[in-house]
Amino acid sequence: MGAHLWPYFAGVSGVIALLASSVGWESQAQDAGAADKGRIAEAMSKPYSPNVKRDYPTRPLFGDTHMHTAASMDAGAFGARLGPRDAFRFAQGEEVVSSTGQPVKLSRPLDFMVVADHSDNMGLFPDLYAGKPAIVADPQGKKWYDLIKEGRGAEAAIQIIMAFSDGSFPKALIYGPANPAYKAAWEDAVKAAEDYNAPGRFTAFIGWEWTSNTGSNNLHRNVIYRDNADKALQSVPMVTFKPWGSDNPRDLWKWMADYEARTGGKVLAIAHNGNLSNGRMFPVVESFTGKPIDLSYAQGRTAWEPLYEVTQTKGSGEAHPFLSPQDEFADFEIWDKGNLDGSAVKQQSMLEFEYARSALKNGLMLEQKLGLNPYKFGMIGSSDAHNGLAALDEDNFFGKTVPQEPSPERLTATFFKNAKTGVTVMDWETGASGFAAVWARENTRASIFEAMQRREAYATTGPRMAVRFFGGWEFAESDTKTRMPAEAGYRKGVPMGGELKAAPAGRVPTFLVAALKDPMGANLDRYQIVKGWMDAKGKLHEKVYDVAWGGSRRHGVNGKLPAVGSTVDVGNATYTNTIGAPELIAVWRDPDFDPRQPAFYYGRVIEIPTPRWTAFDANRFGTKPLPGTRMTIQERAFTSPIWYSPA
Repeated sequence: MGAHLWPYFAGVSGVIALLASSVGWESQAQDAGAADKGRIAEAMSKPYSPNVKRDYPTRPLFGDTHMHTAASMDAGAFGARLGPRDAFRFAQGEEVVSSTGQPVKLSRPLDFMVVADHSDNMGLFPDLYAGKPAIVADPQGKKWYDLIKEGRGAEAAIQIIMAFSDGSFPKALIYGPANPAYKAAWEDAVKAAEDYNAPGRFTAFIGWEWTSNTGSNNLHRNVIYRDNADKALQSVPMVTFKPWGSDNPRDLWKWMADYEARTGGKVLAIAHNGNLSNGRMFPVVESFTGKPIDLSYAQGRTAWEPLYEVTQTKGSGEAHPFLSPQDEFADFEIWDKGNLDGSAVKQQSMLEFEYARSALKNGLMLEQKLGLNPYKFGMIGSSDAHNGLAALDEDNFFGKTVPQEPSPERLTATFFKNAKTGVTVMDWETGASGFAAVWARENTRASIFEAMQRREAYATTGPRMAVRFFGGWEFAESDTKTRMPAEAGYRKGVPMGGELKAAPAGRVPTFLVAALKDPMGANLDRYQIVKGWMDAKGKLHEKVYDVAWGGSRRHGVNGKLPAVGSTVDVGNATYTNTIGAPELIAVWRDPDFDPRQPAFYYGRVIEIPTPRWTAFDANRFGTKPLPGTRMTIQERAFTSPIWYSPA
């Protein structure tokens, strides 16, 4: 209530005074002292509503920044027949029919999506599927066409991926940026995003995937536009095929800089699946030059890649048990057998340069050497689904590719096997993950893009839990006694993705953490903070702290919090929310803080055990799982870090 209402209240007070004198209230009213009147006046001069002028994000938006459709060469060969418009309709909550003829619908619509079809050979698959003369005139093109028509599209898709990776893809079949079919495919992708973008309700981003895959070592990035069609159509996407493009990330960053300079637009890139890069995703020594990364590399990566996709269908990329042996939750949905097609077997020496936590630690070391941290990234999840369907709930998982859509066979089927190395990945190893969550002020391209740029985002493996993470110097226990912890979070500190500098004398960083379960999901086991730091000798360290948890558990003599237990009935694919907690909130002070040591902190929220999609399949189809099949899962969220710098 503002000052403009005082005349109204003055008139009312006159009536009250008249009534008071007639009924004997006047003497009581006169007892109000000047201090009371002053307090009332002060209160009435401010808005009563706590929501007035609130300009920070109040709810997370959930989406998928990595969706493929039939417009992608490999997805189409695998059998995808849903296009970008189908993907957007499905994400908005509509029921669609999958490529295998099954009706499918989300439990709840998403808030945003990026259809990121591969830029290389964009537009090729429709011509391959149609058997265009120029395609079938090539012997390899004819072979792939025949395989697809014989119903062996998955076999054709694997061959296409391997040919693309090892450099044997027929030159006659390459669709480059100058190809009219390529340009038409890009124009159609942009138009689909424009047609389904509904500001305030659903955001359809324009985007594509740059698929650097030389030697099958995955260095893929998804490029996302803040812009509309007027700017996006001023150029076509960059490819990796030479001479039209490059497989070096430095050249991608140059392309992005040129796009922004020419159009005045804005783009960013999100890398993914470092676990399939065989040690190349987060280099200390560049694979392209054999030299240590330099300041130019750090500047490019920092400028263009604010986020990393840390979880998706092809495995989790947060941590690895070999790198983090003291972390009992590090062994989660791991794919660590080889590179993308299994043509090179994984070596333990590669792991350090593939996982987000070790990259964040190495970033501290590189910042000391270069003056800039190339790995100061936030974390999100997304799907990388190649069937147009962001169906990632464990009980509604429609697989990564069309052959992995629900069937009695997928629980025991082979995803791929490399005949030369023997590297084998089974369908059951594919994960129902994940989503990107952003704290944006509104559901628009501009607002979500800006949240991504400032790294105010987090990853989930599927559930839509609300997760807050704030760092500062003044958080107190009283800040947890509220239904809006963000008010203190933004006022006293910085949110996830932010930075703390030069600790005030005698101060220790404090973190306000809060998590609310998915309304349709499981209770929460615990909220952890993962810390990484570099000591005075340049040695890197990490530690995981339990900050808040459900139940009355206490840490044991080994310093570990006991497991939350399990209510999962695997045979019936059910569980109960009788353990854990629906919400967690706490203030945590770093007990090991040294103001001279650079550090990072991020939150990890873990649910109680629930049935994995494999349990739902076994129950529905009566299929007996293979030995070793994971049947339960502890879903989780990973926040973007907050960094501390002594300077």
